[in-house]
Order: sequence, then structure tokens, then C-alpha cells
Amino acid sequence: MLFVQSAFAQYDPNFSHYFDMEPSYNPASVGKEAKINVTAAYALNFAGFENNPRTMYFGADIPFYAMKSYHGVGGQFMNDQIGAFKHQRLTVQYANKQRLFGGTLGIGIQAGLLLETFDGSKIDVVDTDDPVFTSGKLDGNAVDLGAGLYYMRGRWYVGASVLHITAPLIQLGERNELQVDRTYYLTGGYNIKLRNPFLTIHPSALLRTDGSNFRADVTARLVYTHEKRFMYAGVSYSPTNSVTAMIGGSLYGVNLGYSYEMYTGGISLGHGSHELVVSYKVDINLVKKGRNLHKSVRIL
Repeated sequence: MLFVQSAFAQYDPNFSHYFDMEPSYNPASVGKEAKINVTAAYALNFAGFENNPRTMYFGADIPFYAMKSYHGVGGQFMNDQIGAFKHQRLTVQYANKQRLFGGTLGIGIQAGLLLETFDGSKIDVVDTDDPVFTSGKLDGNAVDLGAGLYYMRGRWYVGASVLHITAPLIQLGERNELQVDRTYYLTGGYNIKLRNPFLTIHPSALLRTDGSNFRADVTARLVYTHEKRFMYAGVSYSPTNSVTAMIGGSLYGVNLGYSYEMYTGGISLGHGSHELVVSYKVDINLVKKGRNLHKSVRIL
């Protein structure tokens, strides 16, 4: 019936660890730290249901210094499998960093390709000769654009972005099409210091809408940090949608995070969503060579 009537749902998948995956929805956040950042995530939604959504994400970004300014570049690949549909997105990103009001403003853009596949062989219909339904595969693609702003100062940050700026219409075969609506994002967060120097509270929020649907996620994490090791535990709430518990930490330089999303709309506790995030960060020196070169007067 998706080909006969209109269906309304947000195109982009939702991740509970959105605070660790900011480039997935805001290109201005690439290169925000002086580190090479690599992130991979896998989400299995509505566990136990047949043909439930399964999403895989991989992204990487790096900062660099050129022409007396700081920049960031990144790339990502996303594969979202929902029943007979497969949504894929391949994207490259760029952000320019500028000092503003004692903080840093990132202005980012991205360009990519949306790849869509519909596998008609996965549809169970009574009349296999019905011309409305195809028994084979339908493919389509479209160019995709996005832009964003990301500002951080001290212990807080805020970002705004829009994906699918051109609202691409993807043709699937000769008689079917898929409309991808513009999606708007607003995010922010703050780090609260406690008396214990090893503990901080990290509240954050992500709001998004495509004009038809709206979702908000509000998260609070208690983070323990000592030297290069850290651990965290937290909870996230999405009004009318779900409550999520999460835990994570570092292991041999690799950051691991796991969450379980429990839906509040009548779905049983065991049919929630699992999410696993793995990331690795490497410090990089962005200081221009010779800029901070010092010599001792004893050897002059």
C-alpha cells in the first residue's frame, strides 16, 4: 500500500548516542576537536518483530589548519534496512572554523548520494499477478545536500542544521517514487562540574522535525574521567516515544557505548531497540610548525 497511498514517517533513523554522532546530522561539527575521529554504530530496532529496522553507520572526520584558518573534513556511510526497503546514504562533509565571542563557530556543508532499493520478493501478497506490486527489485538514486552551524564555548555547545535541502524525489522504476522531506535539527549540551573532580554531568538534547513529524530526545549522563579512562551511565527521554538507558566507557583506547530503548506506546519491554556504538580518537597536532619554537640563551 506504500505505492498506492501516501505514508508519513521521518526518513532519517534515530540514534540514542546522538551526542557521539553529531556529524550524522550536522556537517558543521566535523573536526570540532583536535583529533582524528572514527565512529561506527549499529542499531536493531523493535527487537523480535519480523522485518524490523536495522541501521548501520560508519563515519570519520579530521581537523586541519590551512590558509591561516582551521577546517574540518569528514565522510560517512549509512545503511538503513526496513522490511523490503533499503536506504543508503554516502556523504562527504566540510566545515570552516572561526573564532566568535570567545568560542568557535563551525559553518558546514555536505553533499552526497541517496541510494534506494525496494525488494518486491519480500512482499507476501495474495495475488502474485497484481500489477500494483512488483516481484523484483526497484532501484533509484538522487543527489543530497545539507548544511549546518555549530558553536561551542567552554563547557557548552549548540548546533542547528538541515538535511535533504533539495527535498529529493527518487524514482523507483517507472511508476513509483519516494519523496525525502527536508529535516531540521537543533541540538545543545552542557558539562556540569561536581565537587568530585572525576565526575561531571552531561545534559544534552536533540530536536528534529521534517514538517510532519517531531521528535525530541533529552539526555543526562554521569561521566567518570581519570587520566585517559572514562565511564558513563545515563538515561534519555523522548516524549510520547520512549525511555532509554545507556552505559559506556573506554577499553584499550577504544570507546564503547550501549543503549536499550524502551517504547512507551504500548509495546512490551522486550521489544525495544538495541544500539552499539564504537569510536576511536587519535590526538593530532594542529599547531603550525615553528610557531611555538623556543631556543635557550645558553646555546645561542
